[in-house]
Amino acid sequence: MYLRDTIVAPATAPGAGAVAIIRLSGPKSPEILRAIWKPVSDRALKPRRVYLGDVIDSGTGAHLDRALAFIMRAPHSLTGEDVAELQLHGGPFLVRRVLALAVAHGARMAEPGEFTRRAFLNGRMDLTEAEAVADLVGARGEAGLRQALAQLSGVLAEKVRGLREKVVGIRAHLEAEIDFSDEDIKLPSRREMAGEIERIIGDVAVLHDSFARGRLAREGARAAIIGKPNAGKSSLLNLLLGIDRAIVTDIPGTTRDVIEDTIQLGSVPLTILDTAGLREGRDEVERLGIERTHRSAVEADLLIAMFDSSRPLDSDDSAIVALCRDRAGVALLNKSDLARHFAPSDLQAAGIAMPILAISALNGDGLPRLRQELSCAIDALAGPGAESGIAISRGRHRDALAAALRALKAARESALRAMPPEIVAVDIAAAADALGAITGEVTSEDVLDKIFAEFCIGK
Repeated sequence: MYLRDTIVAPATAPGAGAVAIIRLSGPKSPEILRAIWKPVSDRALKPRRVYLGDVIDSGTGAHLDRALAFIMRAPHSLTGEDVAELQLHGGPFLVRRVLALAVAHGARMAEPGEFTRRAFLNGRMDLTEAEAVADLVGARGEAGLRQALAQLSGVLAEKVRGLREKVVGIRAHLEAEIDFSDEDIKLPSRREMAGEIERIIGDVAVLHDSFARGRLAREGARAAIIGKPNAGKSSLLNLLLGIDRAIVTDIPGTTRDVIEDTIQLGSVPLTILDTAGLREGRDEVERLGIERTHRSAVEADLLIAMFDSSRPLDSDDSAIVALCRDRAGVALLNKSDLARHFAPSDLQAAGIAMPILAISALNGDGLPRLRQELSCAIDALAGPGAESGIAISRGRHRDALAAALRALKAARESALRAMPPEIVAVDIAAAADALGAITGEVTSEDVLDKIFAEFCIGK
């Protein structure tokens, strides 16, 4: 529910910093600002102009800080309401004091995402643009940043609205046929209508299928390093990161839990998981670690399979090969600085279909080629069109498009079978509602609660 009260929150990250911003939104924002902050020269505050003044505790008369402030009047503001902001020195205690003053004068602490939610409810942005705000804050790489900026500019909303307008156009023809069946009105035939629905299905399917690359840009990829004990998994993690992130010893089974960290490969972040060596567990702790290894391998987008080429292949290596079947990634013949006991052809004969590289995690031989192969694997995950075109990045978008596709296919079949217009119209209406749910033209409080709960306080 939208309460038309006044909310307040810090708009900058918690902790000490050079500047802290406190944001107010709601009908009492200018009044509360003037109650806790006095301009150096006592004059009327004009919207969108920055003024210097003092933050004052009106209860004690104590001066707390000298700060900049400005107001923005509705509807020309971030939220579509009256908004006021204070730019303070960035001390955590000072921020808490000023927030307490604002609350004492009638403001309420904002909930996560409440500023952006008000912007949506007041028509300042649609849901795709609101979600793009969160994606922009959480961007982990260049690809995610570009995608968030594109969605914030409205390209996804424009695409979805265009598709919905076509669906609504078909519905209008059906409604006309229902309402004016006795009139001599030229309307599309059922076959013509089915052809138009087919074209819309193709466009919706393209957008639906862009989810893989959209999610990849937003979240990055995950690669699990798997192999038997002492194959060099932890050494490889350290080599890729350029720091000693994992403990490396000659003792088999040193790694008992999954260790993860992230590197940048091109414009996409790659989270690498160093896992426990796969073998028959010697104790309960090791067995738990191996269970987590299996789970990480199943959930990862890519596998980096490590094989110790200085030792003959054995049953533990066969278990690694089994995990790699029908999976994307790369297989590594580690310890290339030592005498080799098997060749890439032996791994291929065993069932490895991934690219196979010889490396030395000890001295870095083969690292550039490995990074190149991982980049290629990520590009393959993204699919065609990774460098251009509009992409969706959230499961909510994908599910709505899937619902639209089901409804459109049902409508096409009904049209081809020359069903009554009322029957076709039911599925066409369902498709329009599913597309409208993406931009927020059709939505519910539960959906809004879920979306904005992901936001930070002050956004």
